[in-house]
Amino acid sequence: MRRFLYLTVFFSGMTTLAAEFGASRLLQTIYGSSNLVWASVIGLILVYFAAGYQLGGRWADRSPHAQTLFTILALGAFALGVVPFIAQPVLRGAALAFDSLQLDAAFGAFAATLILFSLPITLLAVTSPFVIRLLVDDPNRAGNVAGDVYALSTLGSVIGAFLPTLVLFPLIGVTLSFLLFSSLMLLIAFIGLWRASGIKAVLPFLLMPLFLTVLAVLNDYRIKSTPGQIYETESAYNYIEVLEVNGTRYLRLNEGQGVHSQYHPTELFYGGPWEQFSVGPLFNNPPFSLKQVERIAIIGLAAGTAARQATAIYGPIPIDGWEIDPKIIEVGREYFGMTLPNLNAYAADGRWGLEHSLYLYDIIIVDAYRPPYIPPHLTTQEFFAICAERLTQDGVLAINIGRAPNDRRLINDLAATIRTVLPSTHVMDLPYTFNSVLFATKQPTSPDNLAFNLAALHRDPSTPALLLSAAAVTYTALQPAPSGGIVYTDDRSPIEWVTNSLVLNFILTGGVDELK
Repeated sequence: MRRFLYLTVFFSGMTTLAAEFGASRLLQTIYGSSNLVWASVIGLILVYFAAGYQLGGRWADRSPHAQTLFTILALGAFALGVVPFIAQPVLRGAALAFDSLQLDAAFGAFAATLILFSLPITLLAVTSPFVIRLLVDDPNRAGNVAGDVYALSTLGSVIGAFLPTLVLFPLIGVTLSFLLFSSLMLLIAFIGLWRASGIKAVLPFLLMPLFLTVLAVLNDYRIKSTPGQIYETESAYNYIEVLEVNGTRYLRLNEGQGVHSQYHPTELFYGGPWEQFSVGPLFNNPPFSLKQVERIAIIGLAAGTAARQATAIYGPIPIDGWEIDPKIIEVGREYFGMTLPNLNAYAADGRWGLEHSLYLYDIIIVDAYRPPYIPPHLTTQEFFAICAERLTQDGVLAINIGRAPNDRRLINDLAATIRTVLPSTHVMDLPYTFNSVLFATKQPTSPDNLAFNLAALHRDPSTPALLLSAAAVTYTALQPAPSGGIVYTDDRSPIEWVTNSLVLNFILTGGVDELK
């Protein structure tokens, strides 16, 4: 039995951490993967661990028997298996509430989902202190036993961190992953009960796997039921959803508060940030010619909207696009017409890809939001130095930035950071959105250049209509040059602190109510 108790500790550690990642993944589809969400998940799970450790020690002293331990584990394993089936309808309702900005209902569902994990995590956390109590038969070896138990539990946790995230979630989905770990712990509990007290001790619990099987067969495995949904899936990185409304397709990720790509078979102007990126070269010193743009890089390719629009404007020039999630690239090809022969789509981190590229670019586009965050390593002086090195002599950097109506701190900070490596920055606010596009040029430039180049393009009948429309929006939405701000570095990039503050201030000052 001693070896089996050690094995139990290993699998319990694996299951509890898998449950923690499963909780974050369930919530990610509705609330995103911001550090606020992660902090909430990790904080409450640790509270449940603490409660389980305390209860486990007391329980073990009151009833130091293996049958008691495995009875508790059977109940915890069963509760874990039930959690996703209860959480799914709650979270589907939360998704619709979040889409309509009914934040009270959405946050209520968030809290309810985390509370669902209190019972299984607390019961499973009982394992380590209980096993120590059962194994310690010599006080002189108590330290050795405790060390072995916590070492095995931690090793199991390592497996519990990587196995679901890298393999099970994208392979079989979150619900079946929960069911798999629940079933594994039920099996461990049943074997433990049988070895401790005989087969009769197992019989009262045999309805548990049957009940979970019925739930699994009858379950609706849709993650969301958003109107217009034509496709959804999970990858190692994201929940991915494709909507189609009035013939236009939209790519949404995770909580769905941002549209990452848009597609219509006959239209190219969407009033989004994507077409604005192609306007960047018009800030250069005149005269401007379409032939000046010979190669483009896109960090945050998504499903290829910016690439399709740039190709329509500048012709079939080479475009190198980096998208960290290979599943999004597949979705882009299947649902968003991302089959351009001039587009080289790479499933890799954009900073790494740009740094190791062999080419120079006339436009570098950075559109890598995981709303409301830009990844910190794409906001620093060191990253923008890489961009500057990869720009041609007349190259332009264009970056999509979020803001609040009266809070431009993030824009000012990124502009201040970029100006340490590029001489001029220009900003336009995208109408009817909380997006701004910041342009930075390799050469010193003036916003007057945009007006001059736009007028010249209007006189040229061969100018693509898409460029004229996008440039007109940029010109009318141009803002005063950013000022102030702090410089972000790889060592210090407080982007998440700034963004959290921006979002919370927006909510607390009634910004959400104004949107309704």
